[in-house]
Amino acid sequence: MTKHGILALGLCAICLAASLRPARAQGVADFYRGRTVTVVIGFSVGGGYDLYARLLARHLGRHIPGEPNVVPQNREGAGSERAVLYLYNAAPKDGTVIGTFSRSMAVAPLLDKAPFDATRFSWLGSISRDVSVCMTWHTSPIKTFDDMLAKPFTMGGLGKEADPDIFAMVLRNVFGAKLKLVSGYPGTNDATLAMERGEVNGVCGISWSTVKARHMDWIKASTVNLPVQFGLSREADIPDVPAVIDLVKGDEQTRMVRVILAGQAMARPYVAPPGIPADRRDALVAGFAATLKDPAFLADAQKLQVDVEPVTAAEIETLLAEVYATPKDIIAKAAKAIAN
Repeated sequence: MTKHGILALGLCAICLAASLRPARAQGVADFYRGRTVTVVIGFSVGGGYDLYARLLARHLGRHIPGEPNVVPQNREGAGSERAVLYLYNAAPKDGTVIGTFSRSMAVAPLLDKAPFDATRFSWLGSISRDVSVCMTWHTSPIKTFDDMLAKPFTMGGLGKEADPDIFAMVLRNVFGAKLKLVSGYPGTNDATLAMERGEVNGVCGISWSTVKARHMDWIKASTVNLPVQFGLSREADIPDVPAVIDLVKGDEQTRMVRVILAGQAMARPYVAPPGIPADRRDALVAGFAATLKDPAFLADAQKLQVDVEPVTAAEIETLLAEVYATPKDIIAKAAKAIAN
C-alpha cells in the first residue's frame, strides 16, 4: 500500500471515531429523554443520607443527556443492606436506577460476608468525605471516652452493616467499652429521637456533616456530648474530641481499624447496579461529577449547610482495590472486632 493510501486509511479511522462519539452521546440522550431516574436511599426520611440524596435529585437530571426526571425513593432496612441488595440483584440494569447506602457497606462483604461484591457496582462517586462521631444526650452519664470504659450504657443502632452498629462494636470489642447495643431503628434520625426520649444514652456513627446540617443547635447549647470521633483523620472542627485512630495500640490494631474505617473516605457514595451499558454508566459518572460543580447545586448545599468535597468514581475504585487486597488474617481480626 502506498503512503497516500495509508494516510487516507488513517484519516478515515479518525473521522469514523469522531462520528461515533456524538452518535453514542445522542443514543444516551434518546434513551433518557422523557424517562425517570430513581435515586434509591438506604435510610429513612430525615437523616443525612436522605438529605444529601434529595439535594442531588433536585439537580442531577440537568447533567444527564436527555435531562430525565430524577426522583428519590427511600428503601430503608437492615442498616441500608436492603437497598444494597436491591441495587445489586433486582434493580433494572439499564441506567434508570442509582442509589446511596451506608459507606460501611463497601467493606461488608469482607467483614461480614455480605452477599455481594462491592467492586462490581458501577460507582458514580461521592458527594463528600467525612468523619463520624459518637453522640450522647446531656442527661446521660457518658460524657467522655473514659466514661465509656468505666460505666454501663446503651447506644442506638440501625442494623449490623450500618455505621452506628459497627462503631459501637469497635468500642466494645476493641476498647472494652461497657456498651449495650439497641438496634433496629430505620435511620439515624430515628435513633437520635430515641436518644432524646431517653430510650438509649446515645448513637455512634453520625456523620459530622449531618451534625452540622441538622444538629448544630445541640452543639451550641451543649445539649449533647461528643465522646469520640471515627475517621482516618481528625475533623478540624472538633480538635478536642479524641479520634479512635489515635487510641488504638500497635500496628495490628491500627490496620484492623483502618479497614473498618475505610468507608469514611467515601462518606456519601452513589452507585448504579452492576452491568449497566457502558455509555450510560459513563454518562451517569460525568453527570454526577458535573452536578457537584453546578453553581445552583452548590448554592443549595450552602443553604442546607451540607459539605461538598467530591470523591471521584476512580478514587473509590482505587480505595476498594487497596482494601480488598488486605491480608486475610487482618480482615478476620477486623471482622471479629465488629461482631455483635
